[in-house]
Order: sequence, then structure tokens, then C-alpha cells
Amino acid sequence: MARAGLLCLVLLALAVSAQALTPSHHLTASDVARLEARLGQPFTDLQSAYFSIVGLSKLGVTVADADDACRFLTSNLDPTNIESLFFAAESSQALSGCEIPVSNETRDLLLAAVSEDSTVSQIYQAVGALSALGLPLASQEVVSALSARITKEDSVLGIINALQTAARLSQQAELGSILEEIEDLAARLDDLGGLFLQFEEGLEATALFVSSAYALSDHMDMEPPLKEDQVIQLVNSIFSKKSWDSLSEAFSVACAAAALSNNRFHVPVIVSAQGPATVSHSQPVLQLQVTDVLCQPLVSASVLVESASSVASKSVILSKAPFALRDGVFELNFMDSQPASGYYQFAVAVTGDSRLIANHVELKVKVSTEVAITNMDLSVVDKDQSIGTKTTRVDYPSKAKNSFIADSHQNFAMSFQLVDVNTGVELTPHQVFVRLHNQKTGQEVVFVAEPDNKNVYKFELDTAERKSEFDSMSGTYALYLMVGDATLQNPILWNVADVVLRFLEEEAPATIQPKTLYVPKPEIKHLFREPEKRPPTVVSNTFTALVLSPFLLLLILWFKLGANIANLSLSPSTVLFHLGHAAMLGLMYVYWTHLDMFQTLKYLAIIGSLTFLAGNRMLAQKAVKRIAAEQSSRLAKYRSLR
Repeated sequence: MARAGLLCLVLLALAVSAQALTPSHHLTASDVARLEARLGQPFTDLQSAYFSIVGLSKLGVTVADADDACRFLTSNLDPTNIESLFFAAESSQALSGCEIPVSNETRDLLLAAVSEDSTVSQIYQAVGALSALGLPLASQEVVSALSARITKEDSVLGIINALQTAARLSQQAELGSILEEIEDLAARLDDLGGLFLQFEEGLEATALFVSSAYALSDHMDMEPPLKEDQVIQLVNSIFSKKSWDSLSEAFSVACAAAALSNNRFHVPVIVSAQGPATVSHSQPVLQLQVTDVLCQPLVSASVLVESASSVASKSVILSKAPFALRDGVFELNFMDSQPASGYYQFAVAVTGDSRLIANHVELKVKVSTEVAITNMDLSVVDKDQSIGTKTTRVDYPSKAKNSFIADSHQNFAMSFQLVDVNTGVELTPHQVFVRLHNQKTGQEVVFVAEPDNKNVYKFELDTAERKSEFDSMSGTYALYLMVGDATLQNPILWNVADVVLRFLEEEAPATIQPKTLYVPKPEIKHLFREPEKRPPTVVSNTFTALVLSPFLLLLILWFKLGANIANLSLSPSTVLFHLGHAAMLGLMYVYWTHLDMFQTLKYLAIIGSLTFLAGNRMLAQKAVKRIAAEQSSRLAKYRSLR
């Protein structure tokens, strides 16, 4: 039992590894061109110049006019601003022969920014400017300042800036604590369906994380704590977007693409077919493009077919066959293996570099062929066998010279075979239909032709049993054979012959209506439930009177008891309160007759607010009067006692 359980675990592990993730998104040649165009826009300020110049350099492209770009940097430089110095200094590094003037005041300004009182972004920009300008700095002091700021700025972008800063410091500095932040940031990534990994902050933060993580890892010569599946998910997330909202977003994608295509540890492999993954006897060579995420060919790699098996039969046709490199494309003559037409599953391995990941991929390849129709025999068979059967052989693509006549006492029969033009092997395409088209009315009737156990297709039409499908319409029908399949290069529509069908006259319809399968269907009319009958008017009036009777009783009791309205004042608050109360009662009636719940609540909020304020004011006035009356009463009593 223990061995069986261990075997199951091993098989499960092998199955999971066989279904390893491969990049589903990357930069194609057109994507790279569009990214270059986005980064190549005219400069508007130093920041846009930095994004364009440095971003294009990541793609291996230089700006059109380096001298003009350098003049733009120097003319827009503010030597008293750290951000301005960073953009200008970093951009000048990507331009040949471009120098940024540095004064002692500029150097002191940058060195002063490297402290615990500065933000991580300011430290990063100061260190970047110092490094680009070739000015000395104390790397260990920078690490101390970064470590202190990270505890205060525990944000994704802040830690990414810390990684970018550490990649510019001396290797003798203690950078281990900064490198550990890569694993902490990786734990913050959101997994979207097992295919994508990204930060809540968006594409820009995700791409900058990848570029900074590999920059620091390369700088320290230590593999980043990222699993292969995580790297592939990051690739899918970064390159799934094909248009970029801002220049900074395009810059971050360029940085990530450069980092993933050129680092010491992980280089994702993109394997795709050159054009459609289809081979045939006329096009026997399967061509593959093997590139990095930046669409640069990996010409130093070796490509091997580990196995090529038929999807239908699961039989292995080819194994351990290498591809040959020709003009940057890997080629394999698969038709040398003489595969039958159909689909084949290729397991391809890309080797030659220990950095390659996602280098075991599976491709589905289609083998196409041409079909030929042979042994097409047509005949009319008498049901009682009183008349001998006469068979007519028709060769594709000719049409039978004579028509075939069949009535209710006869069956029309057809048999044929489908073979591969190149090999002569019998084929069974997915779609083989026989269509009969009434030349007078346009009516079409389609049947499916099925092969027997010898792969001979046979079709027999019993006019007596099939009369309902033809609506008993006698006449001349054009007989067509339709053959189609995804693996066929030459789908066939062949007008084989004309067939005259004769049905009994009493079964024929009174008027022959043209009939076709492709006409609008009759309109579907829905019958809604009729509303229920309302009760008689007498019942409605009686119910209304019963509802109003308590109000009438209230008025009668007030009249008999002698309602005291002497204390009712006509102040604005009192009048507004009673009007508001009456309006709410009226609103209930309108709600019952015209309004819905939401409209009623809106009006009730307005009326209720006014009524509340007026009632509060009215009660306050009454309280003041009552207190004044009590004080007057006590004062009069006190005077009477004196």
C-alpha cells in the first residue's frame, strides 16, 4: 500500500510538471515597434526625455538625434533640484558624448539627500544621479538610510525604489537585507486565476519590480527568490497589455522586457510556429520561432522534438528529432516520417542555456492532404428485384450524362470511396453530405453519407419512406456530394448527376411553394396573461367609505366633546407643521395612485424634513409660553401672600 501511494504521488508530480506553465503573452515584432513609437515621442520636459531616452536604450534603440537630445537635457536642467539632476544624469548615460556639468554645490546637494530624513524616492534619485555623474558615495551609509526609511515607508513603490538604489551601490556593502525585500514583495503579488501575478498598484509597479529584482540579483550574483511559475505569471501580466496609457507605463514595460531577456538567471522562452502550424506534402517543413520576450531570436539554443504523437490514436510518430537552424528559424521536415493526415501533439524542448525557463512546450500541428473521390457508382434499385440493377460509374469531376429516375417502387443508390491523393490511403473526413436540390422550387434536402466497415461510403434513398422530407414534390433534383474536413486542402462540392424523383400524385401538395432552408422563420407572437376583472363599482365605493369612516367618526366626536382649539396659534411654524402633516397624508394617496416607492421616498424626505423643523420650532415656542405662564403664576401667588 505504501509503495502504491508513493507511486501515485510520483505520477501526480510528473503530471503537474508536464502541465507546466508557458508564457501566453509576450512582445511580438509589431508590439516592439509600437512600443518604440510610443517611447519615441517628442520631449516635453526632463521626465519625458528620461522615459524616452532610457526606455529606448532598454530596447537597444538610440534616439534619432543624440546631440539635440543632449542639448535639451542641459538647457532644461535645474542644478538645485534632485529630480531634475536624476533625469538628466540618467538620460545622459544613454547618449554617447553627452556630459552634464557638475558643481560642488550640486554634489553637496545630492550627498545631503542621502539621509534618513529623505524619502526612499529622494534617496534613489540622489544615488542614481551620483552614480550616473561618476561622483563617489558611501554605499554603507546609503544602505543604512534605506533600511531606516523602509521601516517607515512600507509601500510597494518605495521598496522597488530601494531595490533600484541597491543595484547602484558597491558590492562590498551589506545588501543582503535589501535583497530579502524581493521575497517579501513577491508575497504581496495577487494571483489571478493561476495565469497572472501583479500588484494592486498596477502594471507599472509590477514591471518595475521585475526589472529592479533582476538588476539587484545580477549585481550581487545571487538568484532572485522567484519560482519559475511566478516568473511566467509575471511575464503574462506585464505583456498582456498591448497599448500603454502613459509614457511611464511604456518605460516600465521596456525595462521589464530588457531584464527578462538579458539576466544571469531566468530567460523565458517563447516558442511559436512561423505562420500556421500546418505541414503537407507540398509544404513538408515545420518552422518554429524561438525567441525571448523581446522577440529576439535565441540562435544559440538547440530545439528538439521529444515526441510527436497522433491526437486521435495516441501513437508516437517521431521522437528525439532535432530542428535545424536556418536564417534564425528552426526547421523540421515532419513529412519524412510519413504521418497520416490529422492532428499531432508535439513535445518540444529548448536547451543550450541553463538560464532558459518555460523551455518545454507543447504544440498542436496539423498535417493536411488532398482528397480524391474514387469508385463513384450510381444506380436505381428495384425494390422487388424484378428488374436487374444497372450501375453507372462517374469520374470526378464529370457529371453523369443521363438522369436517374426513381419512384415509390425504386431506390436510388450511390457508393464511393475517399482516398488520400498522395498516399492512396482511405480517408474518412468529418463532413460528407449528399444534397438534393430541386431545380424548379429551390428546395434542398441534405443527407449524411456514412462509411461501412471497409470505409466505403454508401447512400440509398427510399423515395417512399423519404417523401415527407421532400414534401412529396416530384421533379428533377441536382445531386451534389460535399466533402469537407479541417485537414483537407481541397474541400469538394461536386454536382454528380440529376435525379428525377416521382411521388404519387395524390400525395403532392396543391400548390408548389419554393422552399429553402435559408429563409426567415415565422414571427413568434407571445400571448400575455389578460388582466383580471376589476370588482364592481359598488364594492369599490363601499370599501372607500369604510376606510374614511374613522376620520368621519373623529370629526363627530370632536364636535360632541367640544374640541378646544384656543391654544392653536397661527404662527408660521404652526401653519407649516400642519400643512406638512397634511401633505404627507396626501403623498400617501398619490403613492397609491401614481408614484412608485423610490419617487415617494424622495418627496417624503423633502416634506418630512420641513415638517420636522416646523414641528420642532412650534413645540419650542409652546414650551417658552408654558414656562412664562408658570413663572407669572408663581409671581402673582407670591405677591398675593405678601
